[in-house]
Formats: sequence, structure tokens, C-alpha cells
Amino acid sequence: MNSALIELEHLSLGWRDKVAVRDISGQFLQGGLYALVGPNGAGKSTLLKGLMGEITPLQGKIQLHINHETELAFLPQQADIDRSFPITVYDLVAMGAWSRIGAWGRVDATEHQRIAHALQTVGLEGFAKRSINTLSGGQFQRALFARLLLQDASLILLDEPFSAVDTDTTRDLLALILQWHQQGRTVIAVLHELDMVRAHFPTSVLLGGQLVAWGPSNTVLTTENLHMARHLCAGDYL
Repeated sequence: MNSALIELEHLSLGWRDKVAVRDISGQFLQGGLYALVGPNGAGKSTLLKGLMGEITPLQGKIQLHINHETELAFLPQQADIDRSFPITVYDLVAMGAWSRIGAWGRVDATEHQRIAHALQTVGLEGFAKRSINTLSGGQFQRALFARLLLQDASLILLDEPFSAVDTDTTRDLLALILQWHQQGRTVIAVLHELDMVRAHFPTSVLLGGQLVAWGPSNTVLTTENLHMARHLCAGDYL
């Protein structure tokens, strides 16, 4: 049986006086493939930021049984990234090697080969010298996934990895996620496409400002549970 990689105990997260998600308890197991689902405002992204250590629990606690600095990789929403920063695709991907080479380390031949292989894997061979602000939304997402490949982490957190990308990009990046799962990595992804979740993600965590259900996707994503999540958030489910 796989051991717990992350343990949540009566966890509440938010900012100042606003609680975004409250009283969540549960375990993310080593090697699991998890979908975080729920209406807008349900607390999905907030939970990821809590797992990242970007926000401090208002109540309860988070226990991560990994080295946060070297074993955790995070894909933010594209909207949270400033694409006007003047760097190349190569430099963006090379940031994934930070834990090995440091902030001022030299990209040696081995790292260069890793970068080239990552770009090839995500379908961006020949894009290394392109500025990131010239990329389409799908191409930029592929570059971010290449950076994740460089990080080689055991825990991967993805915040809406398929938002605003085309069908081909979604297919290719989903294949990478499934490959990570087959390699024994733990993947936790904020997702909206419930048909995709049912087809490919064995476990779902349904939020509505609090935990609605946590378990096998086919038992979590019921009409009753989705209605409850909508009701709790007083919004439309996406």
C-alpha cells in the first residue's frame, strides 16, 4: 500500500479575514493521480498554494513528507505569469534545473542535453531561441511543461494545465501527465473537464469552499455531489 505523501488535518486556508477553503482532512498518497474539481471560488487554487507553502494555514496543518525545495514542482495558471519578461524559451526551460545548478550556476553539457530533450518531448524542437512573448498559448504551456520535465520532481502540482490551449496540446500534455503517473510520481491537478477526469484521473477531490467528497472519481463526481458543491459556492459549476 502506498504511503501518505501529504496529510491535511482540519485545514483552513485564506487571507486575512477571508476563508477560501475550510476544515479539510485527507491524504494524498505516493504515486497517486488526483483531480481537484469544484465550482469557481471553491478553493482549488488556494489549496494548491497552501501545499506550495505560499500561504500559511489559518487553522489545522499540512504535512509534506518530501523535500519541498527539490521534490516539488508547480505549474501556475498562465494568467499568473508575466510573459512580457524578455527571456527565451531555452532560458525559461532551464529554470527547471535551478535545484541542481543554483541561481548563478552554469548550464553544462548534461543540462543542455536535458533541455533539448525536454523541448523535443513537448513538441518545441527548434523553439529554443524564440522569445516567450512570441509563443501562442498552447506553445507557452508546452514550454512550461518542458520546465517541469527539467525539475524531475516526485510531486507535481498543476493549476488548470489545459486552460486556453488547443485540442492537440491538451492531448499531448495529458499524455505527459499519465506518463508521470506511470513513473510513480504524484500528480495533483486543478481540472474543469469532468469527462477527462472520469476517463483518466482515478481519484478526485471535490471542493465547494469545504470538502464535499474525496475518493474514486466515479463515486465523487455524482450529480448529488456536484449539486452540493454548486450550492455551497452559490455559483455555476464549470
